[in-house]
Amino acid sequence: MISLRRGRQPSRTARPDRGVDADKSRITGGPSQSAGMLKHSEKHQEKAATHIFHRSRMELDRGDQVREKFVLALDVGTTNIRAHIYNKSGSLKSSFTKRQHVIHPCPGWCELDPELLIKDIRDVCNECIKGAALTPDDIASIGITCMRATFVTWDKETNKPFHNLITWQDLRAANYVSTWNQSLTLRGLNVGAKILHTVFRQRRHLAASVLKFMSSQVTMRLLWVLDKYPEIRQLAAEGRAMFGGTETWILWNLTGFSSHVTDYSCASATGLFDPFQMEWSSIVCNLLNIPLSIFPKIMDTSGKFGDTSPSVIGFKLPITAVVADQQGAMFGHCCFDVGDVKCTMGTGTFLDLNTGNKPHASIAGLYPIVGWKIKNHVVFLAEGLCSDTGTVLEWAKSIGLIEDITESSQVAESVSDSGGVYFVNAFSGLQAPFNDDKAVPAFMGMTFETGKAQLVRAMLEAVAFRFKALYETALKETCIPLSMVRVDGGVSSNDFLVQLMSDLVDQRIERNQHGDMSCLGAAYLAGLASGVWESFDDLRALRQCDRRFEPRPNWPDLKLHYRQWESAVCRTQNWYSSN
Repeated sequence: MISLRRGRQPSRTARPDRGVDADKSRITGGPSQSAGMLKHSEKHQEKAATHIFHRSRMELDRGDQVREKFVLALDVGTTNIRAHIYNKSGSLKSSFTKRQHVIHPCPGWCELDPELLIKDIRDVCNECIKGAALTPDDIASIGITCMRATFVTWDKETNKPFHNLITWQDLRAANYVSTWNQSLTLRGLNVGAKILHTVFRQRRHLAASVLKFMSSQVTMRLLWVLDKYPEIRQLAAEGRAMFGGTETWILWNLTGFSSHVTDYSCASATGLFDPFQMEWSSIVCNLLNIPLSIFPKIMDTSGKFGDTSPSVIGFKLPITAVVADQQGAMFGHCCFDVGDVKCTMGTGTFLDLNTGNKPHASIAGLYPIVGWKIKNHVVFLAEGLCSDTGTVLEWAKSIGLIEDITESSQVAESVSDSGGVYFVNAFSGLQAPFNDDKAVPAFMGMTFETGKAQLVRAMLEAVAFRFKALYETALKETCIPLSMVRVDGGVSSNDFLVQLMSDLVDQRIERNQHGDMSCLGAAYLAGLASGVWESFDDLRALRQCDRRFEPRPNWPDLKLHYRQWESAVCRTQNWYSSN
């Protein structure tokens, strides 16, 4: 056996842009009718899915009866592992959290110990059940949601990992990304795909014409591993090397090394999946010489993934759902219809739009991903990302602009405006629709009269402006009338920020009472498969709104402010050199 690991270290119809001329901001009848047809098709698929859930319930019957049915949801993130237990009414019965031990062996590297992760999951699940005063027999099933694009490879015979889990934040393959994106090979692929799209008008070719690799995707980090450790390639040829995201590694271990699987939502976020063919991308893998034999089988998001092994976790329960974190939050919000929008505001901002049963081919930087798949019922999402949201407020705290993040709303409202100050939140570059990794964060427009309150207000306004840019991009590219926006995440507790977001896009925004929507979505998916809930309508009836933010008619005042911020963004672009 070889070991390559480092040592363990401790609804109203939306108007696309209130800042665009009125004749450009209306949605024409054509797209609306198309959206209506998509919704009609989705309703039929949804009904079919409920029958599938009913059959799954019979298949998963363990022969025992419980007085009340509960679902255990496991949420594995970069910094925390959480377990929540929900009852049939969707209320939280118990919760337990344990902090992850993040490892930084080199600057820019970010890892997790895969074996310690399994031990922590066992502890978290058992403590959560204990805290609810329940036994495993009271739990109908388990749902799992995980951070995306974090992976590990391991030996099939020994079940030992070759290296630590390499997280989505890891930048070890940054040079690979830069080299490949500038290569003649990729440029040739882009040009060839553009020609094919001109001839055949297929969305798959349009997506390939703008294909670029990103550090946040698995692709280049996996290639780095295979190049760094050629032994893994040799074991792959022998059928011994296995690859998987966090969810696959968890399933492999919890099922007693019997299930090498993932789901469509997690697979679609790796950069190695073809959403138009609904399979691992042979084009990308052949281009990079990545062996397809190491990849897990892709399964439906809700269904039987296997049973937990008592020798590993202490009890036997069916695992009936696996979903990626952002897609799980989308399901938790009950964004089941075309045009439904979810915005998660944590470390970054993730805007997800339900595009129905067809993936969206974007040229502005939106990413087509699978929301969930249950038999023939498939939902695709168009996702846009802003990397710097919660990090902005953490930075403000670290330099003394605010004493506590929770007071940022009050500080911002203590002044009537930002005093002409604009902030560009580009600590991690600018994502869609600007797409500039060389952008620099900056304050602009400061004077001798500028105080802390103006700076804090400018920072919160920048977060709202980035949301507006993502929202408009999704609206214009998809031509789908968007419904009200549902927000979650720690930053969404800022009332000043969410109200400004509502004003900017002229749309109602709802904030849910549940704090962890990813976990709730995983619970819903697991409970549908195990009979705790019977249909999507049952889940809609459980939605609990904390507060609704209605848009105020103040766009004329905000328009110039937003345009000035866009000018500030332009001045921060292409700041850094290629190195």
